[in-house]
Formats: sequence, structure tokens, C-alpha cells
Amino acid sequence: LAQLQESGGGSVQAGGSLRLSCQAPRDIYNYDCMGWFRQAPGKEREGVMSISTRGKAIYPGANSMSGRVTISKDNAKNTVELNMTNLKPEDSAMYHCAAGTCSVIVGGPWKFLKAWGQGTQVTVSS
Repeated sequence: LAQLQESGGGSVQAGGSLRLSCQAPRDIYNYDCMGWFRQAPGKEREGVMSISTRGKAIYPGANSMSGRVTISKDNAKNTVELNMTNLKPEDSAMYHCAAGTCSVIVGGPWKFLKAWGQGTQVTVSS
């Protein structure tokens, strides 16, 4: 898989905010969709939110972050950002950026992703 680079993770207290950034090595327009996933120890990977790189479509993940997370893109900088607010301890996880066709980003199987990042850790304390 091509490598994406995430940044912006860290430790915050409950109620705090974080902005994660994902840097792609090439024009994100080529990817069709980019998205954020998270995985906590002992839990399955879950989608947080995804965005079309060629249009305006945004795909919320089936998780508990609804209303607390937004996603944006900058085609000129080849970046996608995830803005998270009102963070909760249960949001603690490794957050990964991914790229691929929208059908794969949204519905899988994730083994067909075109690019993946090593992740950035988010830790929320109560």
C-alpha cells in the first residue's frame, strides 16, 4: 500500500478537541475517496468519516462520533483533516487515514484500499 502520513494526535482531557491531518504523497484527486478509521486495543477497526476527493460527498462512519466530528480536504495541499470536538475517553484509539475508491472506503473490504497510514494515537482522559 502507498503510505499516507497522519499527524495531530495527542492526549487531551474529556471535552477537548483535536485536529488530525493526513498528508498524501500525490494528488488526492486520484484516490476517489479518503477517510479516517480508528482502532482501540481489543476492538475492531471502525470507520469514522470519509470524504470524496472529486466532489462534495461526505460519508459518516457507523460510530458514536456523530455530531462531534467533521472532515475537510485541501486538494492543493493533498491533505485531508479530521476535526474532533467534545472528545470522550471511549474515543481513545489509533486513528488511521486511508484512501481508495469510495465503495471500498465506505463498505470495504478494506484489503482493497490503495493507501494507508501508520496512524496517530488519540488518548482522551476523564
